[in-house]
Amino acid sequence: MSWRIVIGDWESVRDDAQRLRTEVFVIEQGVPIELEWDESDEVSIHAVVYGEDNQPIATGRLLPDGHIGRMAVQKALRGLGIGRFLLTSLLNEAKRLGHTALVLHAQVSAQGFYALHGFQSEGLEFMEAGIAHILMRCDLAS
Repeated sequence: MSWRIVIGDWESVRDDAQRLRTEVFVIEQGVPIELEWDESDEVSIHAVVYGEDNQPIATGRLLPDGHIGRMAVQKALRGLGIGRFLLTSLLNEAKRLGHTALVLHAQVSAQGFYALHGFQSEGLEFMEAGIAHILMRCDLAS
């Protein structure tokens, strides 16, 4: 498989990121659309992965405070390593920007995926947009 990633501001990737997030979070997972869009999009660094046909297939964002969020991979393409490629790219960007630690709210079903990439669970599960999540943290200094 051959993928490419674009990392940029909200203006540069908005259309593709919105389309993916709507498909995965709003349509597939039933997240209310009013919860999907927030003021953090404007200040975050966004990543969009494109497939061989140059169509967007995954997205995620890195907030200025070191929070990774809105990680989404098209359902039909999960399990192929695209999420790993996306997360690794965001981790590298965070390191380049000088972050020493990252946090995220992982859907409980994705907890194992993030653990494989150095994230450790903290605290109890909680509900966010009607989906069970867990806080996870990754120390980039080690």
